[in-house]
Amino acid sequence: MTTDVNVPDIGDFKDVPVISILVSVGDTVAAEDPLIELESDKATLEVPSPAAGVVKEIKISEGDKVSEGSLIMVLEASDGASDAPAKAEEKPAEKAAEAPAAAAAPAAAAAPATVTDAGFNKAHASPSVRAFARNLGVDLAKINGSGRKGRIVRDDVTAVFKAEAAPAPASAAAGASGGMGIPPIPVVDFSKFGPVEDVEMPRIKKLSGPALHRSWLNIPHVTHNEEADITELDLYRRELDEAAKKEGYRVTLLSFVIKASVSALKTHWEVNSSVHPDGDKLIKKDFYNIGFAADTPGGLMVPVIKGADRKGLVEISKELGELSAQAREGKLKGADMQGATFTISSLGGIGGTSFTPIVNAPEVAILGLTRSKIAPVWDKGSETFVPRNMQPLSLSYDHRAIDGALAARFCATLKFLLGDVRRLML
Repeated sequence: MTTDVNVPDIGDFKDVPVISILVSVGDTVAAEDPLIELESDKATLEVPSPAAGVVKEIKISEGDKVSEGSLIMVLEASDGASDAPAKAEEKPAEKAAEAPAAAAAPAAAAAPATVTDAGFNKAHASPSVRAFARNLGVDLAKINGSGRKGRIVRDDVTAVFKAEAAPAPASAAAGASGGMGIPPIPVVDFSKFGPVEDVEMPRIKKLSGPALHRSWLNIPHVTHNEEADITELDLYRRELDEAAKKEGYRVTLLSFVIKASVSALKTHWEVNSSVHPDGDKLIKKDFYNIGFAADTPGGLMVPVIKGADRKGLVEISKELGELSAQAREGKLKGADMQGATFTISSLGGIGGTSFTPIVNAPEVAILGLTRSKIAPVWDKGSETFVPRNMQPLSLSYDHRAIDGALAARFCATLKFLLGDVRRLML
């Protein structure tokens, strides 16, 4: 009896490359054993075996691109195959194999490795170990794994990293530089100065960190700061919020900023665009999907409100609450965080006066909000200072697509719209 193994639901990802095939024809596998690894631009994914059996056929090769439903393997039921014994046997074997990792790995790292994507993707390692190695800049292709069937384990990566980070001779260190000719940050042994502890970074930060680094290095960032008078708007918001509480949702300032941002993006379409891969054109987008940074126990996530131009304040407010709750509970799907054309990062509930948010490429701008404040503003009519509720705005933008004058005009439009809630209906 045979079983076809297809790619399961992997969210909104399509044509995802196969970076590693973890089994061979004739191997016996248990249910949930990893069979292949896929790597999208968001994460590395393992495809588990749907049942116990023997691998009869492998229908794909490394480098092939697959989507949900693609046939990858054929399993043949084996006599006496059992999920539990297979897993029980694997754990002690792998644990025993990992023990000498610290001693075995340094031998594989006689010299600092040069990371190559082609070799890296063929390495026999789990997604978590692969991500760990990417963050450290360790080339998995140069490591002889000490785990079961030569699988690279975390200790192997750590040992190689420590070996490569060992202080170099003065002459060599003087000429050393990181990627793109940027000198690396010196490695410091902090244990010489006091107690230290390595604390694992949350998975979200591991995945978002390299993307933010890439954006920061590739995009010429500039930040424009502005203040909007939201005195009347916030009074109206409070009225709406009191009524909304009775129906189980909240109306926050972010809902109004999303509405105002869509109107401003329609006026200044370049802020809603992307730089074309050839660098000579802008991709004009006639849709408005607004991402917003959500604070979660594992780090920041960016859910996206799709078609924000077609939604009213109530619908946006409810969707903000629902997506934020899903983010905190770890229930967001890949599709919930894709397709944004403009992002808003709000720190208003925490504080601050301004900051420089990093543009979330391939977007070309991101708006930062900090806490509003009551400040004296000159009133021409009464010729005196009056207290007004002022909202700081920080727009970071890609200077290739947006120049300073356009950024100032965009923020001026936002300021105008937020200054009178009636303008949002125009």
